[in-house]
Amino acid sequence: MRKTTSRSGCAPAFALAALLCGRPAAAQPNLVDLSLEELGNVTITSASRREQRLADAPASLFVITADDIRRSGATRLPEALRLAPNLHVAEAYTGGYAISARGFNGNSANKLLVLIDGRSVYTPLFAGVFWDVQDLALEDVERIEVTSGPGSTLWGVNAVNGVINIITRSAADTQGGLASLSAGSHERGAVLRHGLALDGGGALRLFVKRTDQGATETAAGQRVDDAGHLLSGGFRADWGRPGERFTLLGQAYRGNHGQPEPGSIAVGGVKFALDTITLSGASLLARWERPLGPGGLSVQAYVDRTVRRVPPTFDEGLTIADLELQYSLKPAPAHTLVMGADLRRSRDRVGHGAPQFAFLPERLNQAWTSLFAQDEIALGRDLHLTVGARVERNDYTGSEFLPNLRLAWKPARNHLWWASAARTVRAPSRLDRDAYIPAQPPYLLDGGPGFRAETADVLELGYRGQPLPALTLSATAFHGDYDHLRTQELASSGTSVYFGNGMRGRVSGAEAWGSLQLAPGARLHAGVTLLRPHLALRPGSIDTANSVAAAEGAMPRQTWQLRGAFNLPGDAELDLMLRHVGALSAPTVPAYTAADLRLAAPLGTTAEIALAGRNLFDRGHGEFTPEATRTELGRQLMLQLRLRYR
Repeated sequence: MRKTTSRSGCAPAFALAALLCGRPAAAQPNLVDLSLEELGNVTITSASRREQRLADAPASLFVITADDIRRSGATRLPEALRLAPNLHVAEAYTGGYAISARGFNGNSANKLLVLIDGRSVYTPLFAGVFWDVQDLALEDVERIEVTSGPGSTLWGVNAVNGVINIITRSAADTQGGLASLSAGSHERGAVLRHGLALDGGGALRLFVKRTDQGATETAAGQRVDDAGHLLSGGFRADWGRPGERFTLLGQAYRGNHGQPEPGSIAVGGVKFALDTITLSGASLLARWERPLGPGGLSVQAYVDRTVRRVPPTFDEGLTIADLELQYSLKPAPAHTLVMGADLRRSRDRVGHGAPQFAFLPERLNQAWTSLFAQDEIALGRDLHLTVGARVERNDYTGSEFLPNLRLAWKPARNHLWWASAARTVRAPSRLDRDAYIPAQPPYLLDGGPGFRAETADVLELGYRGQPLPALTLSATAFHGDYDHLRTQELASSGTSVYFGNGMRGRVSGAEAWGSLQLAPGARLHAGVTLLRPHLALRPGSIDTANSVAAAEGAMPRQTWQLRGAFNLPGDAELDLMLRHVGALSAPTVPAYTAADLRLAAPLGTTAEIALAGRNLFDRGHGEFTPEATRTELGRQLMLQLRLRYR
């Protein structure tokens, strides 16, 4: 992935020899061997907050399976997300990613909600995700459900353009041990995992993961200060008996990485002397579920503590506590109702290490409260109407109303047509309201005292089906009207700026993906996303940050990917991927096409060795941020070894 040199010139040759000479192993479960109809039976939960077949989900939803992740060779979560054709994943530097769906990407991408086993990992500091600390053991991920389009009715504010729902495996499915090692020209990592049975029918999984990454370079050959490491560990325990399930999850991490230019703040032309970013955090989640007839009751609670030191800009300690109740039932034969409530509290302490910048007040407690309900109504044997709404209250703008209307028509078992209309909201964050430059008056950046919620009204029309026995297809056309988008407004005094809501506009487009079974053990996957944005300033806006050009310029007009998965003799595997991202204009990033490859073979019945290559035919390309400071991603080889034991 990077323009770096291998530490050992003989490593690729050794790996290739091992792959070609590996001994046959017992066949492992492999999704390439499943029929396309069987893949349509994969169970998902993101579309309706209850289990249903992927083929029956009336939403623009793509599933990344555990087998997809393994065969991609990805070692970090953002790299695994590149498999979703409805996401734009851009790496600015090591660990620093901008990820979005349907546009509006950026350093503070804030319209995509991310859940890990039901725990939201978005931060109220800027309403986005710090991807450098989302370092799961990917070997334990069961699937990743990527929904593009509004999901606020079921999942709350900030699920404006999509929801990423990451679901890990039950501890009962990961018994025994696993050791996974990877070493490449830029990155080294190790995962150790052990699962065991507990008394009373329970199971426990423990894991520890270490990732080390070296510094990268710019296109001009200048060193980027982004080297770092992250050590994480955790557990999952599951107990189950007839009529009841209980899950307990915990994780902690600690690490650091460099802070590349131009730094984390780009308001008012202020430059800081940058230092190492240090990271730590821990979370604990408990969930109890009880089936009740055709429905069920679930209660989930978690506490999440994070500490991030970004000298000299800010030093944050954030604690979030969340309690969620959900109840599903069938009050009548034609109705499937799900409803729930969520109570969320945060305690945020943000200090500043330099007088040039501050979040004020430095100490802030916030509360979010929401109620939601959604009813799926059978209008006929093949026609279903879904009506839902959420009311969510936040401390900045009060109550927000988030309705959703969805119609699904299934004229045949393998064909589903659907349409939807929804209103969604991105609530203000601390960055929108509480950011000041300098830390004492008179201010150049005077916060955003009147900043209101950003809104979007979205229409969608989609199809999901299997038009041919060897072909599956999903396609969605969408149109979103956005209003009250963030701008940097000039104050009436003319001596300061503040964050306002001076931009509006629309984004239209289409996204499609499908799979083609070429032969037994040979499958192609393809996907494409097209965007057509048209944004403008609202009357009276005096924007000083060229916000329209920045927002439109961060949206690639087209992205596409083509993947091939092939099972070779001797249980070997070959995976190829081409991915293309159109040009960006703000920052200026040329279009690029990258080629990835993975060749793997078993070593006996319990081990696997693989050689993964990234950007194989690419001398180097940038993906985000201005050219002078951005990382140049070039060719990389990585050797991976995975061993299972009892």
